[in-house]
Amino acid sequence: MPSLPLFALDLALAFVSLYLIAMLLQKKRTLPLPPGPTPLPLIGNLLDVPSTYQWETFTAWQARWGDVCSADILGQRIVILNSLDAATDLLEKKSATYSARPVMPMAGEMLTWAETLVLSQCPGDRFRHIRRFLHRYVGGRGQLERVAPFHALIEHETRRCLQRMLADPAPFIGHIRKTAGAIILNMAYGYRVQEGDDPLVDLVDRAVDGFVAASTPGSFLVDILPALRWVPSWMPGAGWKRKAEKWRAETQAMCDDPFEFAKAEMLRGNDSSNFISTNLKDITTEEQEVHLKMAAGSLYSGGADTTVSAITTFFLAMTLYPDVQKRAQAELDAVVGTDRLPTLDDREQLPYMRALVSEVLRWNPIAPLGVPHVSTADDAYRGYFLPKGAVLIANIWHILRDPAAYAQPLRFMPERFLGAHPEQDPRVCVFGFGRRICPGLNLAEATVFASCAMTLAAFDIGKAVENGVEVTPEVAYSTGTISHPEPFKCSIKPRSQKAEALIHG
Repeated sequence: MPSLPLFALDLALAFVSLYLIAMLLQKKRTLPLPPGPTPLPLIGNLLDVPSTYQWETFTAWQARWGDVCSADILGQRIVILNSLDAATDLLEKKSATYSARPVMPMAGEMLTWAETLVLSQCPGDRFRHIRRFLHRYVGGRGQLERVAPFHALIEHETRRCLQRMLADPAPFIGHIRKTAGAIILNMAYGYRVQEGDDPLVDLVDRAVDGFVAASTPGSFLVDILPALRWVPSWMPGAGWKRKAEKWRAETQAMCDDPFEFAKAEMLRGNDSSNFISTNLKDITTEEQEVHLKMAAGSLYSGGADTTVSAITTFFLAMTLYPDVQKRAQAELDAVVGTDRLPTLDDREQLPYMRALVSEVLRWNPIAPLGVPHVSTADDAYRGYFLPKGAVLIANIWHILRDPAAYAQPLRFMPERFLGAHPEQDPRVCVFGFGRRICPGLNLAEATVFASCAMTLAAFDIGKAVENGVEVTPEVAYSTGTISHPEPFKCSIKPRSQKAEALIHG
């Protein structure tokens, strides 16, 4: 038994240790929250955050309160990260704390997107299994070679897109959308998209449009008052609930219908090599099958709409910047020649085309705010207290337009990524951060490059002419989780009869 003096000393040391720990915790708790607009009683900063184009408001906040600022929305702490350093420090380097997603009653629970990768919780078995399925199939950041087996498919469907544009250039955005869907549906399910209207492409487009609408911050009151989800859909004023029911049915069909198609093809012995057939034969439990189904749904829903946004941005930029187009075409003609269309195997020999794709990703980012992260523990950063449960939003739109990182950020300038001192690669943030990075980034990169290179080899893109007057499109984008150029007109014409023959193959 210890002597009394030694016991007393141990006890004193224990109390001192507890006191120091308590003081440290108290110090952590008494750190100020990141600055931001002054909240009102009860509603906080609800009126300070608009329901559209929030990234512009958050950029204005950066000028006043710095690159880490915050707001209170009905008691929910929102932290805005307006710099790459802040976003990387927290969402990349501390991904164990900042990889969860907020509970989104409308998009996540009512539409069931919480069962897909984009809104599934991390850590969690669903997230881990879905991510593993996708990583094995299309690789992760910096593994562009992992999609090499799909190059022929991407190039084939892109040529079909050029053929549609040659036949009828006016609905070019619809052609882009159909091509993006055709590539991923074939990869994921072995499904070949039919010419004309395709029911599966139409279904998935409706489901993704529903997600974009439902996940846009501030669009639905149920995200602020979750109890509203129990309001009956027949009640007056519950039109939003009827929308949710429609979007939910489309979301579930988006995941179920092509999955059942792929399974049926396997039973008939017609299974081509695709994501489902490659993985389904190793499935041993019902839970694994559900996760595989949601992984395939995540691959399509996460890849198709984002790719459409990027390629449409390319067409807008080429319409407005003819000198960039001519320089890219000169490189293609010099390296590839005019006897064939470029392929993805030519990518490494086309530095200006690679820079052009980088500028497409930067100029108007696909997802201006990404998808919010949530902290799972109290933390401190730069002298500020970040409470557990805080929602963190990276302002990717501002990060990629920061004048400190990009000269003349509003201009489309591929040359910024060339030379001895290239500017910051947009891939550091445009596909997300940490464990929540987009799993289809390699597929998106390959698809966008093929579309840009093959289009410029075959077509001249210019301003539309109406009544003898050139029409200059406005650089205007939709609000929402995924941001697209607003519809615009442009001229799409084959560069020559030889180019037209190449399009036909």
